[in-house]
Amino acid sequence: MKIIVSLLLFISLYADVKQDMLGLFQNNKYDESCNLGFENFKYYKQDDAFLSLYSFSCLYSDYIDRLAIPIAMLKYSKEARANSAYFAIILMQKKLLYHALVDDYNLLSLNLPTTDYVLSKVFDLYIKLGKHDKRSVYIFDDPIDKRLSYKLYVLEDGKLSKMVIEEFYDTIAIKSHIYW
Repeated sequence: MKIIVSLLLFISLYADVKQDMLGLFQNNKYDESCNLGFENFKYYKQDDAFLSLYSFSCLYSDYIDRLAIPIAMLKYSKEARANSAYFAIILMQKKLLYHALVDDYNLLSLNLPTTDYVLSKVFDLYIKLGKHDKRSVYIFDDPIDKRLSYKLYVLEDGKLSKMVIEEFYDTIAIKSHIYW
């Protein structure tokens, strides 16, 4: 009897995880949702809804490297495969843009898909610069909303440089994204 009670308690604890994550996500608490998903990931490895919610939470909290495993695991539905492709594009763009900024890698020969995510926008704007001299700071205007702009630069931080994208609305900083 103790085993059954323990099993039911175990199941009920994890049944609420997805609901808790969704509530956090809906309240723009992406960090908390991503971390809760990270803590419970092993229990939901084949649950596309969980994996997608976890991935979007991590994306919106700038934990882009956490997308690597869900990208490979999102495969059981058409929507999951579409989400996997979306996350893969953003992860690849992050890695390539970082490589270009830190290691002077030439991105000009690449013709890649894109997304509406801020990192993709900045990646596309960087590519459109074409051949250019390396700068310490890049300023880009959003092609759709002229009041939005992006500042891209590398922050030297000991052993590991960080790529920073700051979003501005007019002249007001609205969000900063830090990637490594």
